[in-house]
Amino acid sequence: MVVAIIGLAAGAVVLSVPNPKPAVAAEAERFAARLVRAREEAILGNRPVAVEATARGYAFSTFDGAEWTPLADGPFGPETWTEGSTVSPSDTPVRVVFDPSGVADPATLTLARDGRSRRIAVDGAGEVRIDG
Repeated sequence: MVVAIIGLAAGAVVLSVPNPKPAVAAEAERFAARLVRAREEAILGNRPVAVEATARGYAFSTFDGAEWTPLADGPFGPETWTEGSTVSPSDTPVRVVFDPSGVADPATLTLARDGRSRRIAVDGAGEVRIDG
C-alpha cells in the first residue's frame, strides 16, 4: 500500500513539472508580442525600430538619424530561439523596420519545431498576426 501511494505521488510530481522547452506556439506568441512592442516603441519614441530575425534568434535596433544601434533595454535584449527550432526563410535574415508612424515593410517568418509550426506576419500597416 505504501509503495502504491509513493508511486502515485511520484507520478503526480512528474506530470506537474512543466516542460522546460516551450511549445512553438508559445515561442511564436512571445516573438509576436515583442514585435508589437517594437512597433509601439517606434511610435512613442518617434524613431525607427528594427527587428532582425535569423536562424539563431532575433535582436532589436534603433536608428538615431545617422546609424543603427542595438537596443538591449527592457524587452529588447537579443534572444535565441529554443533549441531544435527552425526558422524559414533561414538563408537570409528577416528584417522588419517600424517607422515612427507604425507602418512597416511586410515580412513573414515561419517558426517550426517538433512537427508544429507557426507563421508570424507583419503587414504594411505594421499589424502583427500569427497563423497556425
